[in-house]
Amino acid sequence: MYLPRSLISHLYQHLLRTHHSQSPPVLILVSLEPDALCACRILSALFRRDYIPHKIHPISGYNDLTSAGEKLVQPMTTQSGGSGGVVVCLGAGGMVDMSTMLGLDNISDGGDPSGGVQLWLIDARRPWNLGNVFAGRPEDALQEIDGNARSRESGVVEGRIQPPFKPGQGGIIVYDDGDIEQELATEREAYIALLNMPDVEDDGEPLDDSDGASEVPDSINGAGPGKKRKSWSDQEDENEESEEENRRPRQRRRRDSSNTVTSSPSRPQQVQIRDSASPNSSRSPSQIPAPASSPPPAAQPPSPRKQRRRLLRLRRKYESVLHNYYSLGATYSEPISSLLYSLAEALGREDNDLLWHAIVGVSSLELYGRSMTGVGISTSLDAGGSAGWGGQRGERIRQALRDEVRRLNPPDHADIRGETARGEVSGVIPTTARSPTDTSIRLSPEPKFLLIRHWSLYDSMLHSPYLAARLHIWSDVGRKRLHKLLAKMGVSLSQCKQNYTHMDMELKRGLRQSLLTYAPMYGLDGLVPPPASAGRGKEGWGFVRSWGWKACLSALDVGVIVGAILEVGKSGIRTDATGKTDDQRGSKRELVDEDGSMETQAWVERFWEAYDALANIEALKQALPTAQHLHRAILRTGTSLIEKRQIRHLKAFRMAVVKEGPDVQLFTHPAALTKLALWVGEAIAEQEREQRGKIGKHGKGTPLVMAGLNEARGVYVIVGTGGGGGVVDIALQEKRKQKIEAKARKKEERREEKERKRLERKERESNDDEVDNDEEETEEDDDEDDSDDSDDDTIDDRGYGRNRFGNAFQEVVDETNARVRIDSFESCVVEIKKEDLSGFLESLSMKAVIG
Repeated sequence: MYLPRSLISHLYQHLLRTHHSQSPPVLILVSLEPDALCACRILSALFRRDYIPHKIHPISGYNDLTSAGEKLVQPMTTQSGGSGGVVVCLGAGGMVDMSTMLGLDNISDGGDPSGGVQLWLIDARRPWNLGNVFAGRPEDALQEIDGNARSRESGVVEGRIQPPFKPGQGGIIVYDDGDIEQELATEREAYIALLNMPDVEDDGEPLDDSDGASEVPDSINGAGPGKKRKSWSDQEDENEESEEENRRPRQRRRRDSSNTVTSSPSRPQQVQIRDSASPNSSRSPSQIPAPASSPPPAAQPPSPRKQRRRLLRLRRKYESVLHNYYSLGATYSEPISSLLYSLAEALGREDNDLLWHAIVGVSSLELYGRSMTGVGISTSLDAGGSAGWGGQRGERIRQALRDEVRRLNPPDHADIRGETARGEVSGVIPTTARSPTDTSIRLSPEPKFLLIRHWSLYDSMLHSPYLAARLHIWSDVGRKRLHKLLAKMGVSLSQCKQNYTHMDMELKRGLRQSLLTYAPMYGLDGLVPPPASAGRGKEGWGFVRSWGWKACLSALDVGVIVGAILEVGKSGIRTDATGKTDDQRGSKRELVDEDGSMETQAWVERFWEAYDALANIEALKQALPTAQHLHRAILRTGTSLIEKRQIRHLKAFRMAVVKEGPDVQLFTHPAALTKLALWVGEAIAEQEREQRGKIGKHGKGTPLVMAGLNEARGVYVIVGTGGGGGVVDIALQEKRKQKIEAKARKKEERREEKERKRLERKERESNDDEVDNDEEETEEDDDEDDSDDSDDDTIDDRGYGRNRFGNAFQEVVDETNARVRIDSFESCVVEIKKEDLSGFLESLSMKAVIG
């Protein structure tokens, strides 16, 4: 089931009304990423205000999720003696069948498989597992009553929760951010049709000339789990023999009526299989005439063989729709921290703390390359700012957050005079609070520098991925270009190498205008956001919050620091005098922690450090050196890979391996390795753009595979990133929409014309056999045309430029004997044994890794 955005507070308000002191605490399962961390902060704050007990359990991957299901979720079920309850999944589980993952699919006792446990699923990763979205109530399969009537009665229609819905009965509920309602209408129709369709044994036989080329795998995830269906093999053989022995119409009708779909014991007679492709192709069991002693009617019901062929055609059509959806590749939708802030707004509980967590969560997605085409480098806007995680949609969300900042932090006249004195009106980024008690959030024209308030201007520019790619910072020529840019701006090296907060005030006042003037000469058009104007407002401006005189941090700074805590830890990686880490010194010993359990435990401990740091400014400041250390390592390692020409160009992607150097251990964490891959990938894309005038792979960009060696465990961590292509073009989408509508109109006109001709032919013909033959021929033609039309309709380029590494990894695992561990919630991350790396990459190079 899914909860539309218009009813986003429905479940929470019901929980608030029904919760009492004896109710079990709400269980929150949180993935280890900044966006989910911020969402957890928002949700736990709401629970605390409403005195709802809850407990938080961080999970690092699918193994952890399964373990949490066994140890925490299943004891809550009524089958295990529990009383049910609510489980919330934040940033995890959207792409898999959660009823199976958490063990909520046990129907052996004939009762409710969910055991009274209601799962709220909130995730930004796509594609959705459609079983979670359109089913989610496994007990429906046990009810031998009309599905539509039951849906209306329970407040759920085709998976969509309606206002009369009464929570508390268990099941999986997906929070929709608007994508399900707007984009999955075709998939919903196909899934519901397959769910209600009797099983037909498909041996892959060609149905006709047009169907012979379209074979779809039999098992599509979500095509009807847990359903017992009747096989057609015996029925088909029996009817073929009967029709050969006796061709009398009366006997044929009697056998047809006794061998129709209605004989299936596991399906109610009210369920109808409707073919939307043809007006006459929809026949339910109740529409088949009963045997009579009168002469046979002119139009006879289709034979079981024809019914079987028609059902097979429909089944292949709908399975093809689901298969195409799952094959589109990975993408990201609205950040879940933004979605939960919308929940707080609907409840009337929004404040500065919750708004700040939402802003940090949204800002953090850009650091990890999460966009509408999956994990990959983001495309910068010429006007400033960044396309970030969602192009125009992402900018609309950031604009909504800016409006919230203005609403919750209205300036007074004293603040305006103070800002004028500090130069903030002219575009100087704020570095101090307005007063000792100031905890407000402000808008700031943030340049694309890294940790500028806590580093020197030179180091901040040097470690910026945006500047590194465009100035070629990894080379001496690139460093000289940076020095020339600073010289043209009138900033000496002695000034720019001291802490930014200690720089000359006049230089800071003129810095933004100097960047706007000279940055375009070096191809840095989007380095700073444009000046505020009446038409555009403060588009592209960032967010800054003060904690009195203690600190002043931007949202991106907080995202960088929290991410570093999750990936490295507050203490960082300890090295000895030779530059080797503890794990490297012990690499000659036997391998330890081969299953990754100790590593996972360390990551969970870091989660709590990051969770506390979000609410403790002193903890954030203490972790600043860790963030700086991580980004210095990214610059060193990326520079080494490019200068030593260690980036190989394979058929489908470029590849780099990090297996030596002082920073190897830092990149055993998938998120840290992803940051390195994005740094290198952006440099490669910029080189391609300078050499060819455009990015490679027909505008999709060249994808990159980055492997990092974990010597202690004897595995490589592999990350696959996109090349920055496939930017969503709104105008092109509108053209495609108009084209599809025009095609649908032509399709309807053809159907009406065929119907008219069929009726005319029926009137002209008087022979019953000829009528039967003509009708059969017309139905076959209709099915063929519908099949062709459906093929045209299902051809879309929603997957253009998307990251398909997850699909490609799974294909290679199925085809080879490589020892691979797929445990991360990121589909583009895998672990593989050292000995199997070369064979794995060789097979991967033959796959389509970009949509």
